Amino acid sequence: MKIPVRKTGKKAGAPPGTIMHLGEHKTYRVKITRVNYDENNYSEKEDISVDELFTPHPGFNVEWVNFDGIHDVEMVERIGSHYGINMLVLEDIVNSSQRPKFEDYDDYVYIVLRMLKYDEAKNETESEQVSIILNHDKVLTFQEKESDDFESIRERIRKKKGKLHRSGPDFLCYSIIDFIIDNYFIVLEKIGDRIDILEEEVLGDTEEQTIQKLHSLKRDTLAIRKSLWPIRDILGFMLKPDNTIITDSTRLFLRDAYDHTVEAIETVEVYRDFISGLLDINLSRMSNRMNEIVKVLTLISTIFIPLTFIAGVYGMNFRVMPELEWRFGYYSIMVLMLLIAVMMLFYFRKKRWF
Repeated sequence: MKIPVRKTGKKAGAPPGTIMHLGEHKTYRVKITRVNYDENNYSEKEDISVDELFTPHPGFNVEWVNFDGIHDVEMVERIGSHYGINMLVLEDIVNSSQRPKFEDYDDYVYIVLRMLKYDEAKNETESEQVSIILNHDKVLTFQEKESDDFESIRERIRKKKGKLHRSGPDFLCYSIIDFIIDNYFIVLEKIGDRIDILEEEVLGDTEEQTIQKLHSLKRDTLAIRKSLWPIRDILGFMLKPDNTIITDSTRLFLRDAYDHTVEAIETVEVYRDFISGLLDINLSRMSNRMNEIVKVLTLISTIFIPLTFIAGVYGMNFRVMPELEWRFGYYSIMVLMLLIAVMMLFYFRKKRWF
């Protein structure tokens, strides 16, 4: 997973509030889903047009509009104009590399989160930006990619499960945030499994691919950490009593989401330290292995130093070297060299150098 980095190169020199899509280029039509509900009624329309969205739909307490796609700048501008959304917020919505944050605009709040999903086929973590606008009767969600991630929440409203269908838009906002946080635990569980596998590989015969996997895992952990820490601050702002859009009953559930976020952060920190430890262990093993190789080569070189000296002496072309004419000279030198090598090996063994 890539670590989200704010992309501003294309907007250099543009005035604040300039709406320009920054992110992966997409051409598909933005899918708009509108859900209206209260304690007794439910209405849902999929893939509607902007004009149909602007048609009044009275008789319901809560309206939830989800946009799959943020690349249609013209559509986002129309949405902002219709709902009275600040241009700076619209600018942030179409920038897919926003840092998670919370902004209070009196009559509505703006929340940016990063939703993580684990791709089993690719064995990697995917990241998606989700923008949420909450006011007294409405929730607008902008997803970066086309998906059915929030289908489980809509299913709870349809079947009137739990408190969601009886509550206001603030509880719906909490449910979306809680769903995103729960996805972090799913991803962290998968990362924990990958760490267990890599731990066995590191403690076994380490391969170059294992190092690459560890670095990839460390990068994923850093990206999750960068996305998680701001969520704690966001929930901290939402828990403040001076925010009139969020009711006291919903704050009770937000405290639970806050606790889950802290738990996820602690898990990420543990994983990060564990991965760093595995990298250190691997580095130490590589260093020890290299030291063993150097030690063996050094011992071999040390043994051959005196042997090379003797061979060098008798390789000189002096005319007067009496032992050259001796019948047993060659055999004596061979035995001497063998004795020297054996004595040195015995000495090294006694010193426990090998």
